[in-house]
Amino acid sequence: MPRIQNMHHDGIDMNAGRNPATSAGEVDTLNSLLRGEIAAVETYDQAIEKLHDSDEYLDAQSLRRIREEHADHVAKLQTRIRAHGGEPSDGAGAWGVFANAVQGAAKLLGPQTALAALKQGEEHGINDYEQALQGDDLSTENKHLIRSELLPRCQQHLSELDQIRQQIELAEQ
Repeated sequence: MPRIQNMHHDGIDMNAGRNPATSAGEVDTLNSLLRGEIAAVETYDQAIEKLHDSDEYLDAQSLRRIREEHADHVAKLQTRIRAHGGEPSDGAGAWGVFANAVQGAAKLLGPQTALAALKQGEEHGINDYEQALQGDDLSTENKHLIRSELLPRCQQHLSELDQIRQQIELAEQ
């Protein structure tokens, strides 16, 4: 493989000093995180579509922004996977099936339940990122991306979802 294919867009050789088995583990870990982010985008799409029309108090703009942040995570993880010579997953996998089932049930029960399901998904994503950081499969650059951007955004999403839930509760009183 030509050396340029292992270069990050900043010119950092992301595989320098790493053996192919480590890179394979890195691609697997990044793809696992990617599938979670794809599931998040799909779940937010469903929530926005169903809840925006059914509840006048729902802050759809905030949900759209969170969805876009997850879409940004998808793009960044895809770039990192390709930089390691891997092929990005194109679906949400098993987590996506579960997340869609939970969100589908939540839509029948109302906005508070749907928001609780979104929050559960964010908590799952945070757990996945924390586990990836504890493992040995990821390069320093990829751990930095998680620590500095991906994980903090997911943590912020939890807070925002709580605020939306509180706004709905106040509006319903």
